[in-house]
Amino acid sequence: MGAVYNCPFLFIIEGLLIGFMKLSKWLPALPAGIFIAAVCLQACGTSGDTELTGELAEGRDAARKHCSTCHLPVDPALLDKDTWKNRVLPVMAQYFGIEVWQRNQYFAGENSAMPITDWMKIVAYYDSLAPVHLPGARVTTPVREEWAGFTLKKPSDDTSHLATTTMVAIDSAGQSIYTSSSEIPALVRWDHDFSKKSKAPLTSPAMHMLFASGGPAPGQPIVTAVGEMRAYDVERGELYRVETSGLDPVPFITGLRRPLQTAAADFNRDGKTDYVVSAFGHNQGGLYLFRQMQDGKFEKSAVREVAGATQSVTGDFNGDGWPDIIALFAHAQEGIWLFTNNQKGGFAEQELLRFPPVYGSSSFQLADFNADGKPDILYTSGDNSDYSRILKPYHGIYIYLNKGDFQFEQKWFYPANGATKAMAADFDGDGDLDIASIAFFADLAHHPEEKFLYFQNQSTKSDLKFQPFSPPIAQNGRWICMDVNDWDGDGDPDIVLGNYSRGFLNQEEVKADWNVYLPFLVLQNDNTPAPKH
Repeated sequence: MGAVYNCPFLFIIEGLLIGFMKLSKWLPALPAGIFIAAVCLQACGTSGDTELTGELAEGRDAARKHCSTCHLPVDPALLDKDTWKNRVLPVMAQYFGIEVWQRNQYFAGENSAMPITDWMKIVAYYDSLAPVHLPGARVTTPVREEWAGFTLKKPSDDTSHLATTTMVAIDSAGQSIYTSSSEIPALVRWDHDFSKKSKAPLTSPAMHMLFASGGPAPGQPIVTAVGEMRAYDVERGELYRVETSGLDPVPFITGLRRPLQTAAADFNRDGKTDYVVSAFGHNQGGLYLFRQMQDGKFEKSAVREVAGATQSVTGDFNGDGWPDIIALFAHAQEGIWLFTNNQKGGFAEQELLRFPPVYGSSSFQLADFNADGKPDILYTSGDNSDYSRILKPYHGIYIYLNKGDFQFEQKWFYPANGATKAMAADFDGDGDLDIASIAFFADLAHHPEEKFLYFQNQSTKSDLKFQPFSPPIAQNGRWICMDVNDWDGDGDPDIVLGNYSRGFLNQEEVKADWNVYLPFLVLQNDNTPAPKH
């Protein structure tokens, strides 16, 4: 298992536009189980306010008409009244050509995309029906503050620089760790004793490292460098081939618009490795295929040219012998799409899951949780650095079970404020999949343990069930990237966490009370196989 999707989350939070989200207005009164079902239904666009009449109904209809061209519609109940009134609506007005004065006074501009009367009905709809405060997340299984079979390992602090880690990656073959950071763009290799064996400069921070595994990408590891951290549509991103013995990164694909991650496969079955790049961009971007030609150069084509491409996974998902792609988009049109290889150089597109924009999609992984031979989807939502910087009860970790024929159904949810990434692996050696998760926008004031959670699988044949643990590592950093692989060579998966300690504090009362210099740490897996359930 190579390193996948190491740390695009920091990059995602560098300038996304806030969107709207659909959720029924009776959310606060729901018990936890129904709340989960409600979130799922609302993500599919089910309305909970069909009984509205008069101006409120007109405002709802205007919002659906004008806003749904870019994203799923939204119920007012998902954000609080102050956030709608003073943060989200003034920003959204500008994208319709509505002029804003002192945040909540609106005037029709020369290029307005809708009548001012429609806009004011939209404002009244959200202002009237939004709650004063969102309900808190309801945790049904309390977190146990235990090491859960892990042992803390870490390098020495470097107090000359704040930790701004943008990538962590475990090289199992070399029993080493690679990191990169935004402050000093470079690729650093750390030996097993945490000494820096080598360091090579990059033109921009690395976000992802794809290791050779004898599968789709034989040869040298591939590093994805973002090019530009800020929210500009510039084409400065690059892919590097890395000679691990001497750590000499050589760019071979350039001119990418803020790429986050790279996957590989031989899409036309010509014996040469092709690459799929998730280029997030800002207003422009997309999922791009770079097909390797006979002369070693690459031909670029767009798989889906929409901003927000975050992560992709390759595999033969329809069983026809040709590699396909499943990809996450996390900007406005949030969701997970399947791109089926048409065997003629192109792809057929199919939506698998769709999420409203304030979900803040941050990662996904394919994993078979119920052992039925079909890949399920592990998904996190938690980007929280736009115009609605409040704690959200629908942020967290989700499992969608594969019902067959590319139909997925939500079967498990655990609330975790600001969830950034989750990775499934058999950490305790009992034959089923456990989960490790990180949350960059955790509730740092009240629940800093959310920053890292380990979920031990205790499922039955009929029900998914996990016991969450929080090893006492909160004081060591604020985790924004994670990788899972065998670091110490004992055959079980270990965890590496990357620390980013500069800015992005949504809670005014919070000051950094963690180690702001430690670049990363390792949770060495010392679990012995647990008894079968």
